[in-house]
Amino acid sequence: MTVSVGVLGGMGPLATADFLRKLTEATPSRRDQDHIPLILYGIPTIPDRSSGILGTGPSPEGALCAGISFLVSFGVDAIVIPCNTAHYWYDAMARRASRVPILHIVDAVRDALSDQGIHGGRVGLMATAGTIKANLYQSRLGSAFDVTTPTDDDLNDLIMPGIRAVKAGRLEWAETLMEQAAQRLIDRGATKLVLGCTEIPLALPTVDPVKANRYVDSTGALARACVRWWEQNNLDWDDTTDAILAA
Repeated sequence: MTVSVGVLGGMGPLATADFLRKLTEATPSRRDQDHIPLILYGIPTIPDRSSGILGTGPSPEGALCAGISFLVSFGVDAIVIPCNTAHYWYDAMARRASRVPILHIVDAVRDALSDQGIHGGRVGLMATAGTIKANLYQSRLGSAFDVTTPTDDDLNDLIMPGIRAVKAGRLEWAETLMEQAAQRLIDRGATKLVLGCTEIPLALPTVDPVKANRYVDSTGALARACVRWWEQNNLDWDDTTDAILAA
């Protein structure tokens, strides 16, 4: 039996497209038929997640649960959400709307850190104001990690404007802002930077291998977690992964 994955996207559209590309690139394949069957629910009108957490806008919980229910109704076997801040409502989505597993993006980042031999220590978190206030990473990464968050000034003057610049398609300006924010976290002792908003990897291109080595991309981590889940649960998977990767 072939299993399928539902993607709850649109938060924002470019971040969703980035996830789909990274998922495609992470999948061992020789042909179209080797890729993961997907159903995308991409609704950019879902209310802003940070505003919902901070109390400055409506809660997106109902819209998120509606998206989960839509995907479940089409028979998907697991769900991924390429938006960090939306995971504030993870328990509500799992309880109210889903009878299938929802892969958690912070768990995927923790696995990505582990793959790099990092099981604790100080990491810097670049994320939305909502994600930081909700303690998503601080609580779920575990006590072994010392999560350094941006100062209020850096969050308000660099990271949040950088995220808005990505959403507006102003990637060069976003890169300028995010580079400054990243350097300030490094100056405060962070040895790895978690890009804990799926817009941020779009603003920090990884063409420079030295800079790329300091980042853990939550979008890429979720894509790899999705591939691992699919390989473990797809009963039609024909054990050709090693051969494909070695070809």
